[in-house]
Amino acid sequence: MDYFDARIDDNPTILQSKELHNYILETSVYPREPAPLKEIREATANHSHAFYATDPGVGQLMALMLKLVNAKKTIKIGVFTGYSLLLTALNIPEDGMIIAIDLNRKAYEIGAPIIEKAGVMKKIKFIESPALPVLDKLLEDKSNEGSFDFAFIDADKYNYCNYHQRIMKLVKVGGLLMYDNTLFGGAMIDPKTEMSDVKRLLLHGIIEFNKAVVADDRVELCHVPSGDGVTICKRLR
Repeated sequence: MDYFDARIDDNPTILQSKELHNYILETSVYPREPAPLKEIREATANHSHAFYATDPGVGQLMALMLKLVNAKKTIKIGVFTGYSLLLTALNIPEDGMIIAIDLNRKAYEIGAPIIEKAGVMKKIKFIESPALPVLDKLLEDKSNEGSFDFAFIDADKYNYCNYHQRIMKLVKVGGLLMYDNTLFGGAMIDPKTEMSDVKRLLLHGIIEFNKAVVADDRVELCHVPSGDGVTICKRLR
């Protein structure tokens, strides 16, 4: 057993430490972060719900996934100030398209000027709405089935299972789905963790989703301990 293996065995949480997370950001993520993304990240930093923003490390992973599948037509559930939305727009072709759904236009408008300045707003169709009615409306048009290359879901966690069933019909075979916050701060490890009723509802949604997606034989998946946890699914059939 070498030193690295010994350290992992002795301390299974080492890869989740705040210090190591910051090391990854400082050495691997921020040096390659495009200027518009840095600008939108800094514009979000003082927001009272800044923790809603996509972790830049998860964003870097998402950029790689977008390129690996040559994503062109994408869908995003949950926008907030638009970090991952801008990242997606920067990593799809000029004639690419993003349907972006969120209840909160006010938060989106924080990042919108930066997105506009980056020259990618033409790729984005922002819809201010709960996501389920929009997804159902898309599915009424049979031409939308299997037409999306990529989906990123980062919204109300108690609906993750509902989103999954609909998004699986919209994303093509071979396409990717990414779900954020699927470790939820590790709260599922200790069910007695004190939290508000709302957070308990969100945690329950994540736990049920994690159970459901691993049982879904239509996907190949990987649960990645990056940021607050991200689950990547490839549609197989």
